[in-house]
Amino acid sequence: MNSRLPHRLLVLSLLLSWQAAAEAQGLFNFERKPIDYHNQVAKNPVSRLQEKILSGKVQLEYQGPRGYLDSFLKQLNVSKTTQALVFSKSSLQLHRIAPPRPRAIYFNENVYVGWVQGGDVLEIIASDPSLGTVFYTLRQQDVPFPRFTRDRGQCLQCHANRRTKQVPGPVVRSLFTQINGQPVFNLGSFVSDHTSPFSRRWGGYYVTGTHGTMLHMGNMVVDRNTPLEGFDYQPGANVTDLSSLVNTRPYLTRHSDIVALMVLEHQSQMQNLITQAHFEEIRGKYYDSALSREEGFQSDFTKRRIFRASEELLKYMLFFDEHPLRSPVKGTSGFTEEFSARGPHDKLEHSLYQLDLQTRMFKYPMSYMIYTEAFKHLPPLTLAHLSRRLQEVLTAESTDDEFSHLDLETRKAILKIARETCPLLTRNW
Repeated sequence: MNSRLPHRLLVLSLLLSWQAAAEAQGLFNFERKPIDYHNQVAKNPVSRLQEKILSGKVQLEYQGPRGYLDSFLKQLNVSKTTQALVFSKSSLQLHRIAPPRPRAIYFNENVYVGWVQGGDVLEIIASDPSLGTVFYTLRQQDVPFPRFTRDRGQCLQCHANRRTKQVPGPVVRSLFTQINGQPVFNLGSFVSDHTSPFSRRWGGYYVTGTHGTMLHMGNMVVDRNTPLEGFDYQPGANVTDLSSLVNTRPYLTRHSDIVALMVLEHQSQMQNLITQAHFEEIRGKYYDSALSREEGFQSDFTKRRIFRASEELLKYMLFFDEHPLRSPVKGTSGFTEEFSARGPHDKLEHSLYQLDLQTRMFKYPMSYMIYTEAFKHLPPLTLAHLSRRLQEVLTAESTDDEFSHLDLETRKAILKIARETCPLLTRNW
């Protein structure tokens, strides 16, 4: 019998008891060691931009009623075609938001920014390889050296819970919303991603684009006294012009593109799953170091947690359980063409960014988020597991597995793209 086993069990029991006690005090796991979320130095696109501003290498321009928005988007390469207009009171500056004055959201793979008409600050979310997600505000005042203020916990009340996989991260929520912008929580709320039925998406959002017979919750307000079965979703469907619903002149575009919203939904939860997998391995190594000094020791407890997080990430990145499109989807802002043209491409000019929008979202259903800095910084055991499992799925000789939604031709196409554009995952194949 291993004489160290009782000691290891005792230490693990103590660690779990300490974790439970900390959770009872209202602390998140990631606020303690080894993640130590609030005390680690952030290293992400916003922190790097801040360094450039303070050194004089970059100057953010303050322009009219939108303040720093236009200049910020330019510096971080965020396209205006990603614009999403949200009229539910569901953010930091909720008192300034209502159906006539929606909040605008813009995004790319690494950063999200929210702008509110007359708002005091820009609200910013940055993907951080070590910390998962870091939240900032930028005061809308014209000063020589504008500074981003890092959130110290207020944002975590909504952005670190079961909706975000218990890690700090972005989330797209769909809410039944009244004419004053107040959500009607007793009617239910939904987290939206590529697995969500259309009927549960975009409550509290304006949505431009066509989607055939599929109906969603966007472009509509509700009376809290009307029962759910009495709601008529048809007037909000297939809207291509918002002029009858809201004045869009203050915004960068006239659109709140349905395809951009679909991409935003996918990547927000993909980002959270990357963070979850990262945190699980880091925590596992920390706990195991207390159990044993043996080099490379890994407890069964840690193995199970890394396996579960990695498998959940693998399924999501391969669009397992994606809600099928019953009708073609078409946006209005040019986002589809712009996004689909992105690379890297394989030798046949195929790319993970290419959208399908006929029966599914992407032509080659593997997430483009594998190219992000956060994914590239996943710990070694997680990356090794993802690489091995991905090879198994993509080289399978039949579709008689849990990924039966990927036919053999699609698997071969994804395999080729992965081999030629993502050596991080394929170098050991």
